Amino acid sequence: ITCPGVVLKDKQELYLSVFVLGKYKKTECVPAVFPLFFQERLLFEKAFANIVDPGDLVKLLEFDTAVLELIQLIPPVGKVLATYEENTRDFLFPDPKLTHGRRGLEREILMKRSPFFTGIAPKLRFSTTSLISDSLLSLGRSHIQ
Repeated sequence: ITCPGVVLKDKQELYLSVFVLGKYKKTECVPAVFPLFFQERLLFEKAFANIVDPGDLVKLLEFDTAVLELIQLIPPVGKVLATYEENTRDFLFPDPKLTHGRRGLEREILMKRSPFFTGIAPKLRFSTTSLISDSLLSLGRSHIQ
């Protein structure tokens, strides 16, 4: 996460909170000095029951929201400095013009500053890789292929 020219008043560590596919994960904490480096892979898995058509999955992902929050460990519960929200479909499968033409390449997004954050909006650089697989389960019985 970059934010040129911004110096944080509070020196407590920060982490990135990620909520995708109904699951919450967070990164390890890093020092409160920009640029922030989170060199982690976060894995999110979800099984969608009764989805047969990929178009139905796309519609379902359009109604789900992915949320990222930059949080500083200021007692008692931490302070949200910046957020980013997008429907899960666009978050996992961005428009090709937002990537550099190859799967898994880095993307950049601007986070929305909270009232606690002074300075310009933080820019988050990350990449996503998605894998969709079929499951041959029907009514609780396994089918062998």
